[in-house]
Amino acid sequence: MKNYFLILLIAPLMGFSNLKTVSELHVNFQKYNVNTLEIPMSVDHTLWNTLLSKYVTKKGHVNYEGFKTDEDKLQDYLNVLKTHAPSESWTKNEKLAYWINAYNAFTVKLILDNYPVKSIKDIKNPWDQEFIVIANKTYSLGDIEHKILRKMDEPRIHFAINCASYSCPNLLNQAYIAETLEAQLDVAAHRFVNDTSKNTISKDAVEISKIFDWFSSDFKSYGSIIDFLNNYSTIKINKNAKVKYKDYNWNLNK
Repeated sequence: MKNYFLILLIAPLMGFSNLKTVSELHVNFQKYNVNTLEIPMSVDHTLWNTLLSKYVTKKGHVNYEGFKTDEDKLQDYLNVLKTHAPSESWTKNEKLAYWINAYNAFTVKLILDNYPVKSIKDIKNPWDQEFIVIANKTYSLGDIEHKILRKMDEPRIHFAINCASYSCPNLLNQAYIAETLEAQLDVAAHRFVNDTSKNTISKDAVEISKIFDWFSSDFKSYGSIIDFLNNYSTIKINKNAKVKYKDYNWNLNK
């Protein structure tokens, strides 16, 4: 019984505040060493979810002025990320959700720190600035994308991370979480591929986002670009269809 009281006491600190009963808490703590409190945990992304639902439309338009008024809450979420780095005990989906949300949240932070700007490219070296500190390690947005996310063998991350630009995949107005990540990534891929403002697709020819060119090796590991597109396109594309790439619009996704 005394362990139940210990569980109830430390549960909010360990990120299990959404669990309602002692039994639920006990089941989740079964795999942890309660005596030493060496408890690997994933992050609660509720705060980020609240900000996204408030300041991002369903079509991915971002109200940066609104984010500015809640900058302290954004910083609170970034502080959670900074002090709760993924551990080896986390599942792949927990790690993916963490780093996708981190990339998107720190991108918003970068824009706010330089606001007003018309484009992220108005900021000097936006993807190389090492302004992100997580568990005493320093990262840039480029580090998160290329050294972490792209190495996780999940090409759909390219439809989930958002570089604050019009031609980027829309910023989802909800946080990515491990429990629903598979469905969220599928939805993000489907929406981006079939978004006529990002890609023009017909049976015999496609004019597609430069994302498919820049990161072609990520997509081709699952077949050709056409093979990948056909997993999500509502129009069946012929294997020998002509492929062109659109110019990229770097204007801010307001």
